[in-house]
Amino acid sequence: MSLNVSASVAVRLQAISKRFGAVQANREVSFDIAAGSVHGLVGENGAGKSTLMAILYGYYHADSGSIEVHGQPVQIANSQQAIQLGIGMVHQHFMLVDTLTCLENIMLGAEGGFFLTPSKAKVRAKLEALMAETGLHVQLDAVVADLPVGELQRLEILKALYRGAKILILDEPTAVLTPQETDQLFVTLRRLQELGTTLILITHKLREVMSLCGAVTVMRAGQVVETRHISQWSEAALAESMVGRKVTLGRPEGLEINAGAVRLQASGLALKHANGVPALRDVSLTLKAGEIVGVAGVSGNGQSELLEVLSGLRAPEAGRLEVGGQTFTPAAWLDTAQARPLRLAHVPEDRHAVGLVMSFPAWESAVLGYHGLPKYLKGAAMNHAAMKAATREMQERFDVRPRDENLGSSKFSGGNQQKLILAREIGEQPTVLLVGQPTRGVDIGAIEFIHNQLRALRDAGCAVLLVSSELDEILALADRVVVMNAGRITGELSIDQCDERRLGLLMAAQEERVAA
Repeated sequence: MSLNVSASVAVRLQAISKRFGAVQANREVSFDIAAGSVHGLVGENGAGKSTLMAILYGYYHADSGSIEVHGQPVQIANSQQAIQLGIGMVHQHFMLVDTLTCLENIMLGAEGGFFLTPSKAKVRAKLEALMAETGLHVQLDAVVADLPVGELQRLEILKALYRGAKILILDEPTAVLTPQETDQLFVTLRRLQELGTTLILITHKLREVMSLCGAVTVMRAGQVVETRHISQWSEAALAESMVGRKVTLGRPEGLEINAGAVRLQASGLALKHANGVPALRDVSLTLKAGEIVGVAGVSGNGQSELLEVLSGLRAPEAGRLEVGGQTFTPAAWLDTAQARPLRLAHVPEDRHAVGLVMSFPAWESAVLGYHGLPKYLKGAAMNHAAMKAATREMQERFDVRPRDENLGSSKFSGGNQQKLILAREIGEQPTVLLVGQPTRGVDIGAIEFIHNQLRALRDAGCAVLLVSSELDEILALADRVVVMNAGRITGELSIDQCDERRLGLLMAAQEERVAA
């Protein structure tokens, strides 16, 4: 199913509509994507962006409407047909097999014959040439589970290009990348554009849109609001078009910090990875009522392990933890069942692996960990009606869309999944909240909402520990900042001592440790 790629319009979508039950995901969507361009597709979570691109990639079938690829009408019945048409897609959550090597992941589904050894040699030669041409270098013989996120992103793109993608859909490509990895990805994407690849970028990060895209289409509530050349947009105008109102981000002026009693005290935490490499090295931390403490650092420097230890998901090899009037040591460490009665709540970094059970309906995910509370019981049995009513209230308060407590957790967009987890954890009025990457893959309107919820919780006397890879988020929310590098705290600063340059130096361990 080869195509003539000389047409100036790579993709034309005409009156695409798609409904899932009562939810109208796409409604009469029409716009063009120029060949060889980077086209941004933006909008709030649940605006219909990913559904639309899933239709283009053959995951879903449109209820009505038509698609042209390079000037030719096409019917895309499945992803295999999309690949034959030269369409590739890199998903927000990587579609890789952890136990296979990079080479084996690329070959999977495209082995080229019964005998794999000669096929591997041919694939390797083709990939080495492709890597040299595009600058997308991966370790072909490395096992996927052992690789950093940035390399996994390159692997996904390389896999699509190997299959002949000339139109590449990227769904939130920087959601899990460090700033350095994001910069490397941008270099790669510009190189692919130079080579003639058409790129469709789904993202919530407006700076990326302004930096990379030639044109931008805004969607809201399943419809196209407008498509414009990037020169006609500003960040503020784009944000307002996405949300339908003005959005205020950043740090409020005149904010007073009124830290109170110590809510959590950790000292001397030490933890090793399975391979013996230290993950935490003598980490000590204090959280006080009425403050947000931000943890800054390049991903992989101990922030995730710190959250796991403090929340009771893992026990350290050494250290001490005091929370809720109780003291824990490695011999008898806090566990998650104890954390909830101590009013310690946790919003995990990975909402799919830890925050939700994706096969559960929303009402079951919304009470996970709290299902033993008296309000959710009727005698010794669980009161499903009470759980569903509570979920409806959470969805209303936190603007979770759609308002359907019976919808499967996996059916909500990433941002709405995140809001459901926040509603669950904040709803029981914790005295300590541990939150990891609260706005990863979340739209700008939801970012504003989540930031306001965290500030309100802080103002109510909660101690909040915020781990975020976004320095802008740390600077907007934190009252105090600790910086981690290689499992150590390399600096602790009050917010008025912080700027991006100084934090960056501490993140790279290039400045002497500074105490607030």
